[in-house]
Amino acid sequence: MISNFKMVVSCKASRRTAVASVFLLIVGGLIVGCSTPPTRSSSYRSGSGAAGTYSSSIASFSAVSWQNLPGWQDDDLTQAWPAWLKSCDALRKRSGDLNWRSACAQANGVSAGNNQAIRRYFEGNFQVYEIRNSSGSDTGLITGYYEPVMNGSLTRSSAYTVPLYGYPSAWRGSKPNPAPTRAQLMSSGVLQGSEIAWVQDPVAAAFMQVQGSGKIRLEDGRVMRLGFAGTNDQPFKSFAQWLLDRKEISRSEATMQGISAWAKRNPDRTNEMLNANPRFVFFKELPGNVSAELGPNGALGVPLTAGRSIAVDLQALPLGAPVFLATTKPLSSQPLQKLVMAQDTGKAIVGGVRADYYWGSDEAAGEMAGRMKQSGRMWLLLPR
Repeated sequence: MISNFKMVVSCKASRRTAVASVFLLIVGGLIVGCSTPPTRSSSYRSGSGAAGTYSSSIASFSAVSWQNLPGWQDDDLTQAWPAWLKSCDALRKRSGDLNWRSACAQANGVSAGNNQAIRRYFEGNFQVYEIRNSSGSDTGLITGYYEPVMNGSLTRSSAYTVPLYGYPSAWRGSKPNPAPTRAQLMSSGVLQGSEIAWVQDPVAAAFMQVQGSGKIRLEDGRVMRLGFAGTNDQPFKSFAQWLLDRKEISRSEATMQGISAWAKRNPDRTNEMLNANPRFVFFKELPGNVSAELGPNGALGVPLTAGRSIAVDLQALPLGAPVFLATTKPLSSQPLQKLVMAQDTGKAIVGGVRADYYWGSDEAAGEMAGRMKQSGRMWLLLPR
């Protein structure tokens, strides 16, 4: 998903593909509204756990010792353990991945609250491999993403006036070709009757469209999760770039927070700005009441864990694998060094040393994700 605009939004189609980085999505326009899951095939082969069985045209792997991991001894692995068990839930189902299944079986006897026991488990069952890009560099871009949570209502009211739409019923037989742009849709009336929920902020609603999913906290306390249902097949164009081109904001203000602040100062021009992106995303309600803290499903098919899940390039790394990440927190030199799980992917996540870090599902997570564009290093953990 990114320190300019990175809200790697849950790019979901029928399944979740990486919530993409806001910087790349909004400013760079690389994810284009999350229309379909990624189709790029992995170039690694699992089997013996040796680095030679994990080959890639965009990454190389070198065995190193655990002492090479900066901050490994300081990480609270009890916080990473639930995310690893979720990875195991998916990895066990892969009949060909015998080494993953064996490593996951060994996890059954480990106490979830014993930090040292968890450390011994990883050190005894995994080999660490330093990841390098095809250029030979051991550093790469680390961005951030989150899943938005907004207050809302199932009916329009004086407080909630901005609709989120389901796929138009008139299009279910045949979609217009070419389909109307966002501006044309909003003025045509074709969306009337397709409202799923109502929220307060048109810019936040547009960000959720870029992300492709999110949660609505209803007035009765229920949390409604919305997923991707389709688009109008128009190309994505960055409304952040539209503002930059007109010198309405500076590069440092081309963030989720900066764009929202501009809209509050210019309410009469907000629609003009949003219409600069002709693409429009439709939602569907996902079944069941959910916890506001439960993360969306990643490409692995398991819920993402705040601070312990990342999106990676599947041409470089195996989905579900543990990865040790060494970077810094947004806009600071404070180290962020921890064990995370490769549980998601996305079109903007390209390269061996490249990750999108999932911050969670609240406003604070959005603040961090929207500012994260750091340099970092990564190590892959493979079963022995």
